[in-house]
Amino acid sequence: MPQIRDISGPARPGRKTKHLVKRLVPGDVAIIDHRDLDRVSAEDLIAAGVVGVLNCRRSAAESYPNMGPLLLVQAGIHLVDMPDDRLFELLDDGDAIEVHGGEVRRRGQTLATGTVLEPEAVLAATQKRRDDIGEALEAFAKNTLEHMLEEKELLSGKLELPKFDTDFRDRPALVVVRGVDHQQDLEILRPYIRDTKPVLVGVDGGANAIIEAGWQPDMIVGDMDSAQESTLRSGAELVVHAYPDGRAPGRDFLDKLGLDHKVVPAPGTSQDIAMLIAAEKGANLIVSVGSQSNLVEFMDKARKGMSSTFLTRLRIGEILVDAKGVSRLYQPRPGYKPVGALAFVGLLTFVLIVLATPGLRGVADLLWLKLRILMGGDL
Repeated sequence: MPQIRDISGPARPGRKTKHLVKRLVPGDVAIIDHRDLDRVSAEDLIAAGVVGVLNCRRSAAESYPNMGPLLLVQAGIHLVDMPDDRLFELLDDGDAIEVHGGEVRRRGQTLATGTVLEPEAVLAATQKRRDDIGEALEAFAKNTLEHMLEEKELLSGKLELPKFDTDFRDRPALVVVRGVDHQQDLEILRPYIRDTKPVLVGVDGGANAIIEAGWQPDMIVGDMDSAQESTLRSGAELVVHAYPDGRAPGRDFLDKLGLDHKVVPAPGTSQDIAMLIAAEKGANLIVSVGSQSNLVEFMDKARKGMSSTFLTRLRIGEILVDAKGVSRLYQPRPGYKPVGALAFVGLLTFVLIVLATPGLRGVADLLWLKLRILMGGDL
């Protein structure tokens, strides 16, 4: 029988996990509304240092092995699935709460009771869904075929794009998405970015990661709901991804900030549009950072629109490479500092040898005398 665990801390409710993690601090208890918790969101919660997560939706998917719940419990975070979303009405931000097993209490009063996701049970359920993944694959395949019919523009190249200030022609492009291992991949790609100077494209929150890594994004693409205001004001060209019918919530936000921008109405996701912009505008290579690179990651995202991303990859596949592939194949060029240090060591070694060898000192004096004559110096 599992041991009942007690945790306590300030309640931090937020229906959108990607927004909530920005204001979490170590010791908080996150209250989320996130069905089929994906890996990226779980990694953000772990990085924030929360002690517990109360999910008002079902954390584990029924048909595919989403990694979010497993990562949380393996990190020692107390994960409870609540039966409904009443906690959003009962709790204010910062309320001190205690969680005893699955019971959520405030000042000794039980507000709601949920189901604790124990590490052993989560691991066993995840393994079972891996073994029975056939249904999820079938659903993903059907969804992909639907997108091929409904979103022909992504495959046919009929997407209408405005004229951009950013120059992609015959240059590599680095498209950064806030996704799996995106910060680690950026760190690994430092030599590549230093040597090739690619066009840096941030997809919403991916633009924050570019700046945090010490670079300047050339373009930001998305609905602008995740990029920080300071990032939007960094000087990058702003491209709002709008719905095919022209609705663009991000446009209104940028108008309020007084920032110039362009609008691209298109189906699919913002990362699809970013990759297609780079391809259509002449990039000779597109390196994706944080984007889904295998079928399990596509399904783990738990978003219907991920099929369009799969199709986009098929269309631009000949110039698209994942960050991990680049890091394995690219051989960094030596920087100026190592070459300069090597030359200095060589010169110092030569001087020491001359000084230590009487016969060579005479030769060195003769060379120095001839050099002064050639330069017109006094003898």
